[in-house]
Amino acid sequence: MQLNDLYKNTDYLSYLSGFITQNRMLGFEKVLENRTNHFCVAVEDVYQLHNTSAVMRSCEVFGVQNLHVIEQKFSKTIDKQIAMGAEKWVDIQMHKSTQTCISEIKSKGYQIVATTPHKDAFLLDDFDITKPSALFFGTEKMGLSSEIMDQADTYIKIPMYGFTESLNISVSAAIILNNITTRLRKSSIDWQLSEEELLTKKIDWARKSIKDIDFITERFLQNQF
Repeated sequence: MQLNDLYKNTDYLSYLSGFITQNRMLGFEKVLENRTNHFCVAVEDVYQLHNTSAVMRSCEVFGVQNLHVIEQKFSKTIDKQIAMGAEKWVDIQMHKSTQTCISEIKSKGYQIVATTPHKDAFLLDDFDITKPSALFFGTEKMGLSSEIMDQADTYIKIPMYGFTESLNISVSAAIILNNITTRLRKSSIDWQLSEEELLTKKIDWARKSIKDIDFITERFLQNQF
């Protein structure tokens, strides 16, 4: 049995549950009730890695399960002090090019949403949340690349009333995610994870919570034959 098959195996989850406290498993269920794949986030070549880590933390806090990181120019690692453990609970997908990221996200049925204060864009409260959307955030100084801006399906901006025309990327992400996920949960949209997705995440999180998981998995597999 391949590892991918185990993530769809309810018996495997039951087996792993024996190595985790009941409160821990109940915690997984409670958090997963508010997880969504209706929205995902992508960050493009964000030079300051602590900003990428902070965006990840915002994804985790507001229940967005998937974060895409484009590192076409700048290779980065997660700042665990800023992420505060979010890297365990958010699915991070790395991309070597902007186009690869765009193509993969579009193939999954998401519209590309460019966040920008400069273009004719929807104000945050007017943004249509009904469509599955990938929100792209760009570099601190230059914003998103023309590659993303030209292929975006729509644009979104945060209303601002001062002299400063932009916000730090991590602040922008937190404001936008708070707004759209709050509206999403109050809507009639089918935004929650499917039963299959829930099973996969419970197994994934259980595996990340158990020491010697490879040895324990091997024992489970031996008992199947």
